[in-house]
Order: sequence, then structure tokens, then C-alpha cells
Amino acid sequence: MLAVLLVHALAALVAPLCVRVLGRNAFYVLALVPLGSLGWVIAHWGTTVRTHTQWAPQISMDIDLRFDSLAAVMCVLVLGIGALILAYCGRYFERDEARLGVFAAELMGFAGAMFGLVTSDNMLLLYVFWEITTVLSFLLVGHYAERAVSRRAAIQALLVTGAGGLAMLVGIVILGTRYGSFLLSDLLATTPPAGTAVSVGIVLVLIGAISKSAIVPLHFWLPGAMAAPTPVSAYLHAAAMVKAGVYLVARLAPAFAQTTPWHVLLPLGVATMLLAGWRAIQVHDLKLVLAFGTVSQLGLLITMMAIGTPDAALAAITLLVAHALFKASLFMVVGIIDHGAGTRDLRRLSGLGRRAPWLCAVAVIAAFSMAGLPPLLGFVGKESALSALWSTEVVSMPARVALLAGVAVGSAFTVAYSIRFVWGAFGVTANPERVVTWHAPGPLLLGPPAVLAVAGLAGGLDTQTVDRWLSPYATSLPGVLDTHLALWHGFTGPLALTVLIVAAGLALFLIRGRIGEPAHPRLGNADRNYDAALRAMDRLSLRITGTVQSGSLPASQAAILGTLIVLPTILLALGTRTGVELRLWDSPLQAAIGGIMIAMALAATVLRNRLASVLVVGVTGYGCGVIFALHGAPDLALTQFLVETLTLVIFVLVLRAFPAEIAEDQATAFKVRRALLAIGVGVTVAVLAAFATAARRSEPIWQAIPDAAYRIGGGKNAVNVLLVDIRAWDTLGEISVLVVAATGVASLVFRSRRFGSAPRAADSPHYDPDAVSWLPAARLVDRRERSMVLQITTRLIFPTIMVLSVYFFFSGHNAPGGGFAGGLIAGLALTLRYLAGGRYELGEALPVDAGHLLGAGLTLAAGTATASLLLGAPPLSSAIVEVTLPVLGHIKLVTALFFDLGVYLVVVGLALDVLRSLGARLDKELV
Repeated sequence: MLAVLLVHALAALVAPLCVRVLGRNAFYVLALVPLGSLGWVIAHWGTTVRTHTQWAPQISMDIDLRFDSLAAVMCVLVLGIGALILAYCGRYFERDEARLGVFAAELMGFAGAMFGLVTSDNMLLLYVFWEITTVLSFLLVGHYAERAVSRRAAIQALLVTGAGGLAMLVGIVILGTRYGSFLLSDLLATTPPAGTAVSVGIVLVLIGAISKSAIVPLHFWLPGAMAAPTPVSAYLHAAAMVKAGVYLVARLAPAFAQTTPWHVLLPLGVATMLLAGWRAIQVHDLKLVLAFGTVSQLGLLITMMAIGTPDAALAAITLLVAHALFKASLFMVVGIIDHGAGTRDLRRLSGLGRRAPWLCAVAVIAAFSMAGLPPLLGFVGKESALSALWSTEVVSMPARVALLAGVAVGSAFTVAYSIRFVWGAFGVTANPERVVTWHAPGPLLLGPPAVLAVAGLAGGLDTQTVDRWLSPYATSLPGVLDTHLALWHGFTGPLALTVLIVAAGLALFLIRGRIGEPAHPRLGNADRNYDAALRAMDRLSLRITGTVQSGSLPASQAAILGTLIVLPTILLALGTRTGVELRLWDSPLQAAIGGIMIAMALAATVLRNRLASVLVVGVTGYGCGVIFALHGAPDLALTQFLVETLTLVIFVLVLRAFPAEIAEDQATAFKVRRALLAIGVGVTVAVLAAFATAARRSEPIWQAIPDAAYRIGGGKNAVNVLLVDIRAWDTLGEISVLVVAATGVASLVFRSRRFGSAPRAADSPHYDPDAVSWLPAARLVDRRERSMVLQITTRLIFPTIMVLSVYFFFSGHNAPGGGFAGGLIAGLALTLRYLAGGRYELGEALPVDAGHLLGAGLTLAAGTATASLLLGAPPLSSAIVEVTLPVLGHIKLVTALFFDLGVYLVVVGLALDVLRSLGARLDKELV
């Protein structure tokens, strides 16, 4: 199963290249991927296959896949219909279609994500695939991004299904926590624990399911999504994505179908079937007829799955297969009509039945299956559904009658819009505006829908084989499977009801002219309600923003700091307050340093000279570094000193654009409220730290870190091993933030784009190659600002600083240092070159684009995680290689060094970006 996922991922990556080389014929090559995967599914049919790959066990995020009877049925639909859709795309799109390679990649990725979704045993992994399908659906629906209707439909689908997915995630966390496992197989094998939490979790998961499967009141996004290309509608909105919610309900039904929250699906399903069936009779776009029909039949599927008996489950799974076959076929038929006639409006189509008899035959077979007419699979599934509702004892008699009546009326609507679809598309009308042009489809375009239509016919004729394939899932539900699929059960009550349904459907079709689409829908307009909800949220957000963010920086800071004081203090007052032990200092030196830091902090509040204020604030940072050193933390002290120094340089670079002192009219007088707020924040933080330390009852983790650092990470420097191995995920996130911050600063300063690498001295029009200078670009600095002593010093110590930077990088695994400290030292060396030689000196010192350094560092760090995974180890785990060389002797290499090298490059790139943006670029602006 994991191989199937990887093959689909690889195919998605190479799909743009295939389309570029082969054009639209590349779809035939890509179709071999799901087709070959379908062979694996058929080979393992009737067996249970499990795959376990450890990923992040601490947060229950292992890759657990499980292939069983239900997954097998869904995989056949996902892969089989997916292969046919890809083949259909090979002739549906024009040869020069824009973004066709990206479309192919998205479609391949979607097929792989759906396979992962239906085979996931880990609910958290299922949610990951669930959201991947949401994002890919957004991209596929918005394929024609130049059209406003496509953008709106894509955003609407993303918001509705994404919000439902977030609710489902909360439900998954609740259920996994209550059950003690996130595996679906464990949930299905365990009796649901009593309690409100489980009920809430079930409801939240069901919200995700109904949002994905377009169940009332979250049904409106699916008809709008018909703005997507027809292959997308045929695959995502008929056979795959909208079935994800039905699949989730089917997967959880054996465990939760008897719980009270589950039964809320019954009225929602019937309401969806009736409302969407009624709308399908009113609309005139063939795709919208099928779209509302899809919503209606999804309501029927959800209703049958929600009953929770084996008979209802067998009917539901049969209807699910039948619906995927006939609806995907009909969508492709609509695509062919749109291509050949140039319209999908059934009021403008006439006489296509005589001009395209084979296409008409395919449409009639698929539409009759949709209407539930014999001898098609749709009829078999509809008869089984009526029979299951007729005999179910899960609900009371009045509820059973209401369900049966609702399904019967909804089925009559289905018969009506099925006949309307065939007659409107292929019948002869007298409309003078009808379309008379027609371009006949080729066999490669007609073949895929024909295969699906014939499959629906074959399934109806060979019900024994279909029953043998589908009944294993039905037997997984509690109870006894009393019925089996058959084309003929004799003269029964459900058969008589079917006759009434067909008669009522014919009557509705005959009076269709009186059921036209009203100007003002009597049941409301879901799209307008959606727009109104968005407008209300916009207004609410504006009011909240206007209240909380008044535009005053002091007011915003006061609100944040006031919250920091009030909330923790209240919680502390309500909690336990024992065990606090305080010592003023361990040595008088700490008291002296603390006194200096307090004095400098107070000085920063009264000084008017900007540079002096920055310097005294820097002293507080250096004092913190000294305290770290006194407590035996040289790594922290070194990093603190380096960060503080680089921060001072950045402040100095920025302050050059400001007056030296704060003007009299801008000076702020002493304010008691601000002073009290500052004191309150300081006291709160100190008290919270004291109580947090005293709250520990277990053995501190730091006692185990040194041994774990050497045993797991192969290093004696526990701090560096933590950063590059044990907690490397945190470091990867932090350097990602650094890259984003550097890009943001550069974007603000350069406004349009980075200038590439820093300019070199030869790029200046004033460059004189014969002039004598200690530094290559120093000759370009004005003589009044040139410091010969600084140039000579820089020329002498720059190489030493760079060697020290490399030393700290390599020694960091066993001694103070590491990639972060080494990168900061290299950044300070570049700063020295800049201060001594000006902005052109940066190009001489490091003629590389800062963005390239940032990207290379982040890629190297992230690649370390991927490489570990490909080698069968947990991501970002280290491997230790020990070799003995003739000259160098015994060498111990830890692969975390490559991750640390990525950190080193990111920090150097950040320093270079800051110097170029706040230094060199600002120099140019100030000239």
C-alpha cells in the first residue's frame, strides 16, 4: 500500500514533464499508474493487509494502513474510475490547453490522496489525506483561475469542507483520547465508552463527513463546484471526493451506528435527498442537473449508512458503487456534449439522439441506472434500500414510515430528472434557438463513459458476483444479514413501491414545465446565506479589530501586557501555591551583575540619545550572558553574547536614518500607569517562574539529557545535540521562521525584489584598480569616513574570525559552539568587513545572493529529515560513522552535522541579508 502511495506521488511529480513532452497523450501514460495499482487491489481482494511505518509515535502519527473489504471497494472506485478519467482527459482537453501539466499533477496527487484516505487505519493520518483532498479539490475546481465563477466556487468548496475538516480533527482527538488509541481498527473492536465527550466527538466527526459529502445544510458548495472542468466533476464530485464522507460514515457505522448522536444523519439525509431532487428538476444546465442529482443521492447513501443494519449497509454499498459508475459516466457524457455542441443548456439541445446514437445509448444506460430501472445495478441497489427500510426495526414505526416515504418521494424525483436529462440532451424539441451544430466524439473520448455504463449493466445482470464482493462489509455490522442482492425477489412490497415511484417520476416529468425555477426560492437560497455569513464575519472581524487594535502601539502593548498580568494571576490564585523556595543569589557576583542590569534598564527609560539607549539595553543582554556563564552554561552564554552583539549592530544600522536624539516635542513625560504596568509584568513573570519551578513533582528531565545526548546523538554537548537531533523539529521550525523573517525584511527594504548578490567594488563607477587599499572596496569609502586602523585590523583578523567560525561549527557537537554560534561569528566577520570597507565590501567578502544561502540552508536541513526517512530511520535521526584515516586518525562523524550545516548557512544568509538591506541598501538611499 505504501508503494502505491509513493508511485502516485512520483507520478504527480513527473506529470508536468510528461505533458510537456507528450502533450495531452501523457494522460494515457499516467493512467497506467492507477490501473497498475488496481491490479494490486484485485490481487489482494478478500484479504486483510496491514502496513505499519513508524513516523512520530510520541504524537500517535505513525503511518498505519489497513486494506479490508470496505477499503477494497473504495479503492476499485478510486483507481479504476481514476484510470478511465485520465484516459478521458487525453481527448477532452485541447493540445495547447494552458496549465495542463499542473492539472495532470493535481489529478494524480488526488488519486493517491484518496487511496491513502480509504486505506488509513490511523485517524490522524486519515485527516492528513482528508485535507490533502480538500486542497487539491480547491486547485482542481479553480483550474480556470481567470474566471471569477471558478475562483468563487473553489474558495467556497475550500471554506466549507475545510471548516468541516477542522471540526472533524477535534472529534478525532476527542475519540482517540477517550479510546486510548487513534487506530480505527481499535475503535471498531471496542465498545464505545459512555460519556458526553464521546458523543461530542462523534458529532464533530459527522460534521466533517456531511461537509465533504454535501449534506444539508452544507450542500450548496457542490453545485457551485461544477465550474470545474468536466473530468474533475466526473471524478471528484461523482466517484471520489464526495464519497469520502460516505466512506467515513460507513467505516464508523459498525462501532457507532447504535449511538444516539448517529441518528441525526437520518433526517439530514432524507432532507438532502428531497431538496436536491426538487432542484434537479428545475435547473437547465446538464451539469447542474447531475450535480443536484449527486447531492440527492448522497443524501440517500448517508441515510442508508446511518441505519446501521447489515441489510441497509449492503444496500448502501451497492448504491455507492452504482452511483459512482453511472454518475461518472453521465458527467463524461455531458463533457462530450459540451465539446460537440458548444452548450450544456438542455433548452438549446435538440436531436442529438439521431446524430450521436452511440453516445445516446451510453447516456440511456447510465441514466436508467440512476433512475433505478431494471436490469441495471442502480435498480438492484434501490430495491435493496427499499427492502431494508421496509423491514428495519432500528427505528420506531412512525420514523420508519417517514423514512420510507421520504426515500420514495426522493426516488420519484430521481426518475423525473433522469428522464429529463435524457430527453433534454437527446430528444427532439421545437425550440427555435436550439443548437444544430455537432462535432462527433472519437472512440477514445466515448470509450471511458461507455465502459462505466456497461459495468453498471453487467453488475445488474450478475448480482451474485456483486453480492459476493460487497457482502463482506455488510457482515461487519452488528446483526444478521438477512437478504442478498438479486435482480428479482418476487412480487413484494418494495417492488410495488418501485412501480409507484416510477409512475410518480413519469408524472413529474410530464408536468416539468410547471415546476420551473422560481425567481425567489421558497426554501431559501443557500448561496445567498453563505454570502451573508461571510459578510457578517467580515463586519464582526472589522469591529473586533477596530476595538482591539486602535492603531496605538502603547495601547496594544498595554492590552497584551495587562492580559499577561491578569490571567496568570487569577489562575495562580485559584491553584496550589506551595513549595516555593527562593535564594537571592549564589554568589555576590550575581548580585553585582543583577544590580548593573537593573541600573541599565532604568537608564534606558530616561536617556534621550537613541544610540545610548540601545547600548544600555545591550548591557542588560550581556549581563544575562554572564549569568549563564556563571551557572555553567557556556553554550547559552556564547549564543547570548553573539546574538546581543549582532542585534546591537542591526540597531546601529537602523538608527543611522534617525536623528541622534529624541526631539523635545516627541519626548514622553514620566507616566505612573506605564511604570506600574512595567513593574507588574516583571513581578508576574518572576512569581510565575518561581511557582512553575516549585510545581515540578517528577524527576527533572535535564538529569537524563547528558546521557541521552551521548547515547542517542553521539555528542557530549547536550545543548547542541538537543538542537540538531533530539529536538531537531523545533530547530527546523525556528530556522524556517528566520528565513521568512529575512525575506520579509528584504521585501520591505527592497520593495520589489532582492538585487541578487551584493555589488562588488568593480561595479562602482568610481572604482580605481590602481589605488592602494587594505581592503578591496575600502578605496571607495570617503576619505573623511575611512579608518586606516579599522581597515588594517579587519584585514588581519577577518581570516581568524572565519577560522574561529568554522572551528565552532565543527566542535559544537562535543564542546560549546555549533552551527548557530558558528554562523553568528561568520555574520560578525561580515559585519566587520562592511563597517571597514562599506557596502561594496560585502560583495568582495561573500559574492553570493543571500536568498540562495537561506534557501540552501533550509533545503539542507529539511533534506536531512527526508534522507533519514528514506533510509528507514525516523526523520532527523542521526547516524554515527567512525573511521580511522592514516593522517587524521580516528574520526567520528555524526550525520546531524549536515543538519547543523543547514543552520549555519541560514544564519550566515540572515546576517548577509540584514547587512545588505539595513546596511548597504540604506547606504544607497542615504547617499
